[in-house]
Amino acid sequence: MATAPSLLEAAGSFIWPIAACSAVAAFIAVERAIALSDRRTVAASMPNAPAPAGSLAARLGVAHASGVRGDALVAFAESEITALQRGLFLLDTVVGLAPLLGLLGTVTGLAALFPEQGVPDTATLTRGVGLALSTTILGLGVAIPAQLAANWWARRVEVVSSRVNLLVVALDASRRS
Repeated sequence: MATAPSLLEAAGSFIWPIAACSAVAAFIAVERAIALSDRRTVAASMPNAPAPAGSLAARLGVAHASGVRGDALVAFAESEITALQRGLFLLDTVVGLAPLLGLLGTVTGLAALFPEQGVPDTATLTRGVGLALSTTILGLGVAIPAQLAANWWARRVEVVSSRVNLLVVALDASRRS
């Protein structure tokens, strides 16, 4: 198994775009972890428990208290749900882009194996295979966790969306009572 420094060195210039993909994926995953927490959205105990100040549930409550009702409240809730999806497209982009960068590195490394004058020397062969394998490993190493994060946060948005819908129904029912 290659050590991390040798793997990174063998990836050559392809390490930079793959590292950028990794940084974007890590940032979005952490940012969504904060933004999609129960404290900032709608807790499972809603509508029976008080909403934390500044949370999505509190914003819905304020909108309802200020006279937003019926379809307008539903539209407000839908716009809030759309905002919860912020950044998830970037995770999807990383999932697609990182393996393609790895594949580009693979093709580049293999192309280096075939110089114009016949059989490559040992150093060229080693560099080419190293680039091919390293970029493939790194591209997949970024894409797989990004795919897991994208799936996790997309599911979390679905759960929060369901809770928001229940809260809107409860708020609407409370005005009829």
